[in-house]
Amino acid sequence: MRRSAGTAGLELAEEMTHTEHVAAVRAGAIGSMHSWELVTAVDGPGTRLTVFLAGCPLRCLYCHNPDTLKMKDGEPIAVDTLLARVRRYLPVFRATGGGLTVSGGEPLMQPAFLARLLRGAKEMGVHTTIDTSGFLGAHASDALLDDVDLVLLDIKSGLAETYRRTTGRDLGPTLDFSRRLDARGTPMWIRFVLVPGLTDAPENVEAVADQVASLSNVARVEVLPFHNMGRDKWERLGMAYELTDTPAPDAATVDRVRDQFRARGLTVY
Repeated sequence: MRRSAGTAGLELAEEMTHTEHVAAVRAGAIGSMHSWELVTAVDGPGTRLTVFLAGCPLRCLYCHNPDTLKMKDGEPIAVDTLLARVRRYLPVFRATGGGLTVSGGEPLMQPAFLARLLRGAKEMGVHTTIDTSGFLGAHASDALLDDVDLVLLDIKSGLAETYRRTTGRDLGPTLDFSRRLDARGTPMWIRFVLVPGLTDAPENVEAVADQVASLSNVARVEVLPFHNMGRDKWERLGMAYELTDTPAPDAATVDRVRDQFRARGLTVY
C-alpha cells in the first residue's frame, strides 16, 4: 500500500518564503514526492522502502502512474524527513538484506535531492537503488552514482522509432547511460515492458537484447507483461489513454521474448 508524503513537507513549505523554498529545492534539501511504500523482492533485493518522486520527462503510453508525471503535483518533503524514515527501518533492512529504492516518476528529475538522499542512506550503511529510464542519466554526477549500489534500468525499446512512439523521447540517452554504468561497474537489473502491438516485435526485442548482452554488469532481465490497470488514473486526470483495447500479452509471446534474452546467456525473469 502506497502512502502519501503526509503533512510534514507541507508544514515545512508553509514556514518558508518562496525564495527560501526555491533555494532549498536547488540545494536538494526539499524534494517533491508522490508517495512511498514498503515492499519485498520487487524494487531490489530484500525488503525495500521505495520512494516515488514526482516528475518525469517521458510520456510512456502504458504509464501506470500518470499522477507522478508533474513535479508540481507532488508534495514537498525535506530530505531529513525521508532519512528519518529510512532510519526507522534499519532493523528490517539488516534482517532482509534490503534497503532504499528511489523511483518515480523519474528520480533524476531531482538530482540534488536524490544525491542528498542517497548520501544520507549510505552514511547509515543502507543498500541503495534507483529505478530510472536513464533518459536523464547526464543529470547524475559521478558523486551521485558513487552512492548507488544497484540501478533498475528501464529499457523501453531497442529501436529508436519504437522508443519515440512509446515514450515521446529519444532512445540515445538511455543507451549512453547504460554504457556509462557498465564502465563504472555499477550492477544493473534491466526492465522491459512487453506491450502487444507496441514493443513486442521480434526485431525490437532483439535490439534490446543485443544492447543488454553488450553490458557486463547486468545481473538479471525482467520482462514485465503489459497491463492496463493504470487506465482509470488516466481517465481521472482527463488524459487520453491510447492502449484501452490493448490486451495483456499471451503466455506464448512472453515465453518467446524471455527466450530471446536467454539466448544471449542472460538471467531472465
